[in-house]
Amino acid sequence: MSDASETPITRAFVLAAGLGTRMRPVTDTMPKPLVKVAGKSLLDHALDRAAEAGLTDAVVNVHWLAEQIEAHVAARSGPPRITVSDEREALLETGGGIRKALPLMGDAPFVVLNSDSFWLEGPAPNLSRLVAAWDGARMDALLLVAPTTTSLGYEGAGDFVMDTDGRLERRGERKVAPFIYAGVVILKPALFADTPEGAFSLNLLFDRAIAAQRLYGMRLDGQWLHVGTPEAIRAAEERVQASVRIP
Repeated sequence: MSDASETPITRAFVLAAGLGTRMRPVTDTMPKPLVKVAGKSLLDHALDRAAEAGLTDAVVNVHWLAEQIEAHVAARSGPPRITVSDEREALLETGGGIRKALPLMGDAPFVVLNSDSFWLEGPAPNLSRLVAAWDGARMDALLLVAPTTTSLGYEGAGDFVMDTDGRLERRGERKVAPFIYAGVVILKPALFADTPEGAFSLNLLFDRAIAAQRLYGMRLDGQWLHVGTPEAIRAAEERVQASVRIP
């Protein structure tokens, strides 16, 4: 749990600069973060969950069809306060995009959300649970992870195994790992020390934290939905509708 002496987590970085190639033709004219699921854009789902978890500020990076995302966030009202990090000149991947925006993020740990991370909640909001579970004395990164076998639209072999203390290791030689990265993580800014300029993946930071035995996970309570293709939008909406029907 969070130490009372730690600086509260108040900031989020929302990854919204990707090309969304698997979502074509939808993303030929619309950036993937603005694709709607259950009547709300994926980006708004992420930002609303950040606000629900008490995060007051968010940085959103942009590249593909950037002006649409800029106009969209400018029209939002209410928390969080949003700053745009412009990556029009070059795609920087997940790690490089955050590194570029570090001056906007401050010195405290912050939440990173993939703009297309989408899930059905359990009894308690998962992002709030993740923030409450953060323990900077033990952790350099805390990932939201989802069960590989029950995640809708995911067909991979999983990413991580987790021990009884919540510490994560890579799948390694295992044919299947029980957990996948659900696209949400709390990071310490210090993890970015000595990272390369330009494009690099967050996996570099995850591997650093694993080497220090400071990469942890929290199991998502609910169901993760992989919204990666046009067909997956319909499947996700059907699952959302099914979840709100009265038995």
